Amino acid sequence: MATKRATINDVASLAGVSIATASKALNGRQDVRAATRERVLAAAAQLSFQPNALARGLLSGQTRTVGLLTSDSVGRFGIPVLLGAEDAFGAGEMAVLLCDARGDAIREQHHLRALLSRRVDGLIVVGESTDPRPSVSKDLPVPVVYAYGPSEDPEDVSFVPDDVGAATMAVNHLLALGRRRVAHVTGPTHYKAARDREEGARLALEAAGIPQAGQTLSGPWSQRWGRHAAEMLLMSEPEIDAVFCGSDQIAAGFVEAARERGRRVPDDIAVVGYDNWEVLSTETRPALTTVDMNLESLGRTAAQHLFAAIDGKATPGVHKMPCQLVIRDSTSPPGVS
Repeated sequence: MATKRATINDVASLAGVSIATASKALNGRQDVRAATRERVLAAAAQLSFQPNALARGLLSGQTRTVGLLTSDSVGRFGIPVLLGAEDAFGAGEMAVLLCDARGDAIREQHHLRALLSRRVDGLIVVGESTDPRPSVSKDLPVPVVYAYGPSEDPEDVSFVPDDVGAATMAVNHLLALGRRRVAHVTGPTHYKAARDREEGARLALEAAGIPQAGQTLSGPWSQRWGRHAAEMLLMSEPEIDAVFCGSDQIAAGFVEAARERGRRVPDDIAVVGYDNWEVLSTETRPALTTVDMNLESLGRTAAQHLFAAIDGKATPGVHKMPCQLVIRDSTSPPGVS
């Protein structure tokens, strides 16, 4: 014969409190004395009480579900952010509803309506690039946190990688190795990420009093562009001894073309990439020193701040998250392989 499941009435009765007080204690509400909370939790443990999610939601006014809305149809940047967020939500026992708008504003509105109809407690909106995106927060009944792609509204809560700081760190690494003819090859200038990485490289070189080798070269985020840029640089600036690339794809193409022209990496030219896309960064020969944007950590942080926003403690503004330099074989002091 099956054992009857304990109810909140049973917990309240054993703890000697009202059902309302038992509910508050089990939901972690602050307006319950510590001794009373301990008594209720002890009673719940003794009875092996498992609160029904729907009942708990009705009592607390929350459904313990959140929406994740992404526009990154490729997923190379969005997926790590989503994994980090889901990790945090799992630890907080929140159910996650994922929707992909595929960069389509109409589809995004459709998904927003669907998520709100399911009474989610909050939303994380994940961008497809670090370019600011239109806010969806206005008139929504739940808090929203933006990750990777910030909201255009400074009153919203946004978390982005610190591209300027990371690029400064990458170029400082090259300078610390004794490299003095540092070039920069990056992606299309209409991307904020490309502009920020160029700015970070400029700041590092200015602080060291060292002129950049040639002009910044901008093109597609591709290996083909990296190869083409290497050909142009090695003709126009044959003395370069280092290059900071705005993506791992560009860096991989640069390494390939440099090798074809008899330049050894890192002996003759040290190369730093960006993104730590391990399909490329660890498989390139030599393996790439590169910037890791710590996107899973960014996603976890965004989720934790969504918890705070749900509790009425929002943190407005664009928060820049630190990146990390992953040092591999494509950089070393001059003449050291």
